Amino acid sequence: MPDGATPFVLDVKDLKTVFRTRGGEVHAVNDVSFTLKPGELLGVVGESGSGKSVTMMSLIRLLPMPPAEIRGGSVMFEGQDLAKVPEDTMRAIRGARIGMVFQDPMTSLNPVFTVGYQIMEPLRTHMGLNKAQAANRAVELMELVGINDARRRLDDYPHQFSGGMRQRVMIAIALACDPKVLIADEPTTALDVTIQAQILELIKDLRQKLGMAIVWITHDLGVIAGIADRVMVMYGGQVVEQAPVRELFANPQHPYTRMLLETVPRITGERSEKLRVIEGQPPMLSKAPESCPFRARCPQAFDRCASQNPARFDVGPSHDAACFWDFKTGAPRHV
Repeated sequence: MPDGATPFVLDVKDLKTVFRTRGGEVHAVNDVSFTLKPGELLGVVGESGSGKSVTMMSLIRLLPMPPAEIRGGSVMFEGQDLAKVPEDTMRAIRGARIGMVFQDPMTSLNPVFTVGYQIMEPLRTHMGLNKAQAANRAVELMELVGINDARRRLDDYPHQFSGGMRQRVMIAIALACDPKVLIADEPTTALDVTIQAQILELIKDLRQKLGMAIVWITHDLGVIAGIADRVMVMYGGQVVEQAPVRELFANPQHPYTRMLLETVPRITGERSEKLRVIEGQPPMLSKAPESCPFRARCPQAFDRCASQNPARFDVGPSHDAACFWDFKTGAPRHV
């Protein structure tokens, strides 16, 4: 690796995003830091309102500004800080170097344009292909994501595709310009289980073929267990735990992570086993957290949790957690 080169395709440090509303400010993203290696799949998990999607939308500046505002931190990608580059530079990066797949393809695809037009648009905009070249590339992309009779289907509209096929179209659009990073925001949530499995297999296959890095946002820990290399758990707009996927499932070190894992059904043969319910609601983030945001719902909370927001402690190899409680000793950390 050349001197000064980074091993990361994406390096996010202390990212802060605030929404200004009539009722005051909402601190949606609070000092989020993480890295992404080339070819790695990072799973981002947490319940609704934990800050997963807003964090990733902040990275590529897809939030309306105002009311959103990136108030601090850096997002380093190919030697540029995406939090500070001009909007025209950001537009050139979005869709070309960083692709995104959204949760609902029916609302993400434009119903009045053909599928072919929508796949060809980034090819013509970012890669300068003429209409014939873009059409040929669109056919290749549709075939790559498993859409049969691709040449004929270029002229079809989104409503002529099933939900699973529309999601494949969205993936084809995201892959059109061979991005280095693909951000997938709960892309299988709206699909039935059979189609979901097909999309997951497709992503695995494409990742192997293309070698791109992927950020996969989901609330489904079962999906993450099957596809991720590393997992980042979010709560209250911040990262509370991060670890390799097997380490996280085998040795969770934040109470929220442990409780999330206990909400997942297990095939144990014991009918008496009850699923965990995490009582309470996520915090209202009218200001940046000055204490642990999970303390009101946490069975391990003690006095210090109400007076200080814990930093992320190293709890194992490539494993950190933002918690004052040490599960290895069963007592508070001495820090």
